[in-house]
Amino acid sequence: MRLSANRLGWAAGQRQIVSDVSLQIESGETFGLIGPNGSGKSTLLRLMAGLMPRAQGAVMLDDDPITKLPRPEIARRIAFVEQQVETSDALSVRDVVELGRTPWLSALAPFGSQDVEIVRDALSVVGMAEKVEQGWSTLSGGERQRVQIARALAQRPRLLLLDEPTTHLDIHHQLALLRLISRLSVTVIFALHDLNQAMNCDRLGVMEGGRLVACGTPPEVLTPERLASIFQVRATPLRDPADNSTLFRFHCLEE
Repeated sequence: MRLSANRLGWAAGQRQIVSDVSLQIESGETFGLIGPNGSGKSTLLRLMAGLMPRAQGAVMLDDDPITKLPRPEIARRIAFVEQQVETSDALSVRDVVELGRTPWLSALAPFGSQDVEIVRDALSVVGMAEKVEQGWSTLSGGERQRVQIARALAQRPRLLLLDEPTTHLDIHHQLALLRLISRLSVTVIFALHDLNQAMNCDRLGVMEGGRLVACGTPPEVLTPERLASIFQVRATPLRDPADNSTLFRFHCLEE
């Protein structure tokens, strides 16, 4: 699914959090959002998902304005995984992932055997099938993140939005998740902190002070000059002999 954003913005009182962001994400593309803390990445993701009140600008899903679509229809097209999700409800892992099927259910199409299979598959993909009966409140931060991703996969979206999905995950599950994302036949937009992980995206958008200041392929965007200007780090490009890919080693500018 293609997403087009035109002059997106959002303000909290007198403070403009996101300003005048326009971009187009092509169908099947993996697009990464990077930027310092407080640069507006999370707010921009929520704007693209149609979740922010008093939003400025317009979002199109394929040829449909998101504001004209019913909420259930948006949920059938888009799944959004937030950075942290808390609940006081006594939910099991199964309960949380089954919530991903809600947009597809109705009085004429109740939860059935196909939904059970979709939930089982989603849990298996994220390595949580063995904990299907475990309570949400007993899970670690990394396990909760994996369950939320399973919930999003059970939603069977055409566009997947993820806000720093590798937060709380150990290195094995970070790599496994990124490999999973690369294999999904959906459009993916996600915010990342790890710039080496961002190198695997098709394109990157760089946020600074609520604005999109650069957009392009990772080699075009992640230049030592831009990294020094925006992130205040000195970046040394290195070549990995295992696969000839480029990695960065970072130092504070004052070092």
